[in-house]
Amino acid sequence: MKDDVWPMVHTERAALIDDLVHLDDEQWGKPSLCEGWTVHDVAAHLVDTARATRLGFVAGLVRARFDFDRQNARGMERRRGASPRETLERLRLGASRRSTPPAPLDSRLVEEVVHGEDIRRPVGLTRTYPQEAVLRSLRLQARTPAAFGGAKELMVRARLTATDADLSIGDGPEVSGPALSLLLAICGRRAALEDLDGPGVARLAPAA
Repeated sequence: MKDDVWPMVHTERAALIDDLVHLDDEQWGKPSLCEGWTVHDVAAHLVDTARATRLGFVAGLVRARFDFDRQNARGMERRRGASPRETLERLRLGASRRSTPPAPLDSRLVEEVVHGEDIRRPVGLTRTYPQEAVLRSLRLQARTPAAFGGAKELMVRARLTATDADLSIGDGPEVSGPALSLLLAICGRRAALEDLDGPGVARLAPAA
């Protein structure tokens, strides 16, 4: 994708930082939508992804024996500050970066939008995301194989239809709902399923 993704990524990082400033320690410790991680953990992961480089990503993956989950866990632990405020400051310092692992640039948007909701929903925050950011994230996930963190295989089991945008992807029984909820559902966030309707919802549930 073109470099026009970076202004959108930077906008999302800034918006999340503005929201995190208002959280108390209890909220930082709440379980996020990302299974097994707290709000603080997800913020630390975003520090790690903001600072990721192509060479550093490959080296880290080798050290993790090509286990993406292990690599993510190690990166999160490395970037997690001793306090929420320290992690927030690290996030702020990396917010304007344009470095990236060897992945499509739109994956940077997926990180910010999905993990933004991983943090916001459990603490009762809402954000109206730019439609383009959500749709580009949804399209990327729909064409990316599960082995690389996407949901391409799901697209032969259900057809996703956004009720708030001109977008319909996939084959099979229909699943309809807000584009953001469709994105979260195919990224494995069960909490988003309650926002969706249609005979294909059950087909998303096992993966979510």
